[in-house]
Amino acid sequence: MKKCVFAGTFDPPTVGHEEAVKKCAAIFDEVVVALMVNPQKQAFFSEDDRLRLLKKLFSGMENVRVRAFTGTAADLLAEENTPFYVRGVRDCIDFEYENRNNFATKRLYPALIPVYLPCEQATLHVSSTLVRNSIKFKKDYADLVPAAIYADVEALAEKNNV
Repeated sequence: MKKCVFAGTFDPPTVGHEEAVKKCAAIFDEVVVALMVNPQKQAFFSEDDRLRLLKKLFSGMENVRVRAFTGTAADLLAEENTPFYVRGVRDCIDFEYENRNNFATKRLYPALIPVYLPCEQATLHVSSTLVRNSIKFKKDYADLVPAAIYADVEALAEKNNV
């Protein structure tokens, strides 16, 4: 059985994240979507809210499991007992960033096998930062967030007075 990890801060989850997980689900028997928690970073949405959004978004996919993790990607891969670490890349800047992280992670977890998934042309511009800025400046972002969780993201933004 082949299992992969797709990790991120998902602050909030975007259509790009959804696209990557769907591709992973077509390739791997099990996909672990890991909400990486960095206690030193201040997220826009709480850990619980992001975890709830991810679980709702992927609830209909039997081979996808959502969890939170505090620690390094190397520790997460070891705990999940898989070498496959999936990273979505939009452009050469993402690739260079992910490749540098790959070398750092491989130093800590030599079994690492990185899998880079290019995004579709329609989602090249999509990022959680764009969603957060759109929320902050009261701009439309319906095409950036999966329809299944759009109302939830709107409600959370309103609840948080953003």
